[in-house]
Amino acid sequence: KSSSDYKGVSQTRQEGKISKPLLWKISNFYAPFGSRLKTERALRLNLIGDKLQWFHSHLDTKKSRYSKKDACELIERYLDRFSSELEQIELHNSIKDRQGRRHHSREAVIKQTMERERQQYEGYGFEIPDIVDSNALNTFREWDFDLKKLPNIKMRKLCANDAVPKKRKQKNILNIEKDLGELDLTGETGDATDGKLEPASESSDTDEEMTAVPDSPH
Repeated sequence: KSSSDYKGVSQTRQEGKISKPLLWKISNFYAPFGSRLKTERALRLNLIGDKLQWFHSHLDTKKSRYSKKDACELIERYLDRFSSELEQIELHNSIKDRQGRRHHSREAVIKQTMERERQQYEGYGFEIPDIVDSNALNTFREWDFDLKKLPNIKMRKLCANDAVPKKRKQKNILNIEKDLGELDLTGETGDATDGKLEPASESSDTDEEMTAVPDSPH
């Protein structure tokens, strides 16, 4: 390079500016990454939009808000939305004259999607529009399917355990605590002899030897 080229580079650094040729090179280098990010973002928005449209079209117009139990029932319907299509694919492939499985890739994607969504719902939670809150539900009803308005829609995560009423959960906990109390009492006293209680023998079960109590049902 000539001295004038180095002088131009030095002057560019001092001024904190980037020359146009260099800027074009940088832009061309990062263009594929930016395009890929835009594509992934657009795909993600479309998937969210499809899910929200399904819930929007299956809302009960008579409800001002959903209970968690009702919302979970709606989620169950959503998780089973591909069931009829899978049945059709299985029926189509069961015909003896057919060679090989048709729609195999579609079938694989559907099953993977259903498995992933089911794991989310039975695990840390499945995200849906907040239809439990009345104000959020009204906002969601007014949505016109414009993806740019997605930030206006409040979301909520629900899991399968939310379908169980709190009273039933509390009752199950109390029953388990009662059973544990009875087990403790049984372990502290021995057999009754002539109307008297004798201390438990050394061979009686200790806390470490007792069979673990199963977790409360969800």
